[in-house]
Order: sequence, then C-alpha cells, then structure tokens
Amino acid sequence: MLTAHDFPSAHAASHAGIDSILVGDSLAMVALGQPSTSEITLPMMTIFARAVAAGAPTPFLVADLPMGSYEASDAQAVTSAVAMVKEGRAESVKLEGGRAMARRVRAIVDAGVPVLAHVGLTPQRQSALGGFRVQGKTAAAAEEVLRDALAVQEAGAWGVVLEAVPEGVADVVTKMLRVPTIGIGAGNRTSGQVLVQVDIAGNFPPGRHLPKFVKRYGDVWAEVSKAMEAYRDEVKARSYPAPEHTYDMKPEELARFEQIASQIQS
Repeated sequence: MLTAHDFPSAHAASHAGIDSILVGDSLAMVALGQPSTSEITLPMMTIFARAVAAGAPTPFLVADLPMGSYEASDAQAVTSAVAMVKEGRAESVKLEGGRAMARRVRAIVDAGVPVLAHVGLTPQRQSALGGFRVQGKTAAAAEEVLRDALAVQEAGAWGVVLEAVPEGVADVVTKMLRVPTIGIGAGNRTSGQVLVQVDIAGNFPPGRHLPKFVKRYGDVWAEVSKAMEAYRDEVKARSYPAPEHTYDMKPEELARFEQIASQIQS
C-alpha cells in the first residue's frame, strides 16, 4: 500500500503495480503545506480521492475519513463514509481509533462500506497521545493495542493499520487477528506495509525530518530542481524555445501579416 493525493501520483503508483492506494489525510501536510492532518475537511478529501480514483482504476482504493467527520455519532460516520464512496469514488474508508471507535466501524460496515481500521499511533489524536510517539512499548500498553485491534476486527474491519509500535507487538497482534495488518513503523512481520509516496520518492527539500521507519527510495526533489533550473537558464538565455519547439508559417503569409499589422498600427 502506498499513498497518493492527486492524478499524477495515483497514476505512478498504479503503473508501478502497487496493490492498494491510500488517499491519506497526510496530504494536508505533504500536498497542502498544513501543520497537521487535522487541517483537512471531508469535502476536500473527497476531491482528492476522486482525482486519485481517476489516475488509478486498478489498485484497491482506500480513503481516510478526516478528523471531525466520524467521531460524533454513528449517523455522522455513515454519512461521511457514503460521501467518500459516492463523491470520492473510494472503495473503502479508513478511520483511526480502537475500542472507542468500534461502534463507528460497525455502523459503516453495516451501511455497506468496507472499513480499514487504524490503531497504535493515531496521528489525528497525536496531541492526546503526547505527540508522535511509539505506542505499546510496555506490556500493559501493548495489551491496549491488541485489545483495540481485536475490537475493530470484531466490529467488521477488513484490516488494521498498526502504526509506530514495536515489531514484536505487531507480530503478536498480526498472528492473533483473522484479518490482515498493514504496518507503518511496525517492523516487517505485518501482512503488508504502507508509506507516504512523497517520503519514499524523496520529493521534499533537503533538511526535512523523516520518521525512523521511512526509507527514501528516490530523489525526486533533486531531479525536479535540476529540470527547473535548466529551464530557467535556457529561457533567460533564449535558447528555449528552440526551432524544434516552435510553430512556423509560410514566409509569404508572415509578410502579409506584417503588412496588415503595420496598417493597423498606423
């Protein structure tokens, strides 16, 4: 699983053979420059999801329900999930929270929308968790992660994202669940993995902090910067557009047009 937030990123992920695409609320930060994922709204998410769906018709498409769109009631959760499917063309939704959100998971599933749950570190609630910190580092805390995962499974979630938990914890949780787990910062013993496409592609300026679990597989920023700098230099030097990039016209037509133009000017 890999994130995408627009048509080009979705097309790239689909072309690369990625099995599932997540339209994550992380796009609030990586695409919109906001300080946290809580900045994005449901109408905004549906627009991004629809663009991703257009670029990736084959991978299974999951879209995040943003903070504030499902917590208040079962009815709110169902309405938001249905909107993400009908307007955003998502095939499944993801929501954060374990036992506290199990009722919401059940309500959405009962309404006919598949749900991917998300436990461990839940970024939408990172302030309540003391920031972006590893969860489940003690036996008691790990038990909480396990109970959360079991609760959302029983509520009907088809899978569970495990974020920022020790590898051993993720291993035990994965073995105890009947549904697949998708890890992010949870080691390699989960059923699958998810990362933010911008992070793995290296499409960010130098000096940006990356979580420990992120591996950068490319350097898109350097390539794009190199292309833009070359474009800038050629435009200023008037070497671009070159003749091969330029439309032409017959000399006699140009001469006639110049005569017309001179008459208009006079």
